[in-house]
Amino acid sequence: MKKKVYFGTNLKMYKGNGETVNYLAELSRLANQIESPFDVELFVIPSYTSLKDAVNVIEQDNKPLVIRIGAQNMNSHDNGQFTGDISPLMLKELGVKLVMIGHSERRHVFRETDSEENQKVLSALKHGFTTLLCIGETLEQKNYGISDEVLRTQLKIGLHNVEKQQLSHLWIAYEPVWAIGVNGIPASSQYANEKHQVIKQCLFELFGEDSSKIPTLYGGSVNPDNANDLILQPNIDGLFTGRSAWQADNFVRLISQALRAKQEAV
Repeated sequence: MKKKVYFGTNLKMYKGNGETVNYLAELSRLANQIESPFDVELFVIPSYTSLKDAVNVIEQDNKPLVIRIGAQNMNSHDNGQFTGDISPLMLKELGVKLVMIGHSERRHVFRETDSEENQKVLSALKHGFTTLLCIGETLEQKNYGISDEVLRTQLKIGLHNVEKQQLSHLWIAYEPVWAIGVNGIPASSQYANEKHQVIKQCLFELFGEDSSKIPTLYGGSVNPDNANDLILQPNIDGLFTGRSAWQADNFVRLISQALRAKQEAV
């Protein structure tokens, strides 16, 4: 069985519908030219308004490497008086396969709590979505030396009441808040690997051997200069890339180089 390596990007609020469709078509064309001994899982998370056409362009693409389309957020309720929100039933109707929960901006700009993320995780898993839970510490928390405690708390609350049989649909993304965005400070590959080890240990405490089903991805100013070092770390299963992925050719180049580095290191 080939080792699976994960690469994805969150487009945030940057590409409109037409831009997203063109981007996905180009990304699929270029990504399907990659030759690698690894099983590549590629995903893109565009804005809500682009989801229907994003799913359609991928479904009509008919290429061996299928790009998984995800949503940036989701209300935990199937329906109700939640003006401006999107329900899991609405996402399922569009053919969306993945939902991102707890992104740094949802937590720190929109003030979502660990308990709210937990309700979304449970709802997403109940509806069969691949559920990508994002966790990460702030710079202040890092400076206080409580990063590990913060990550463990976010995991223990965010995954409360998740069943072992649901773990094959669960992904974790470690995104230190201080490493995200235009002014982000990339974490060193050593630091990122250490935190991924903390995450994997906590997952083992929660789910035992079944926790091996859960991939852990690193996100936070991933770029062509650090991608190779990051992907070679033993506790990092994939890269969740920001603006370095927003041009298809640049993203595929980053993926190809990372896969080549990983192959050479085997």
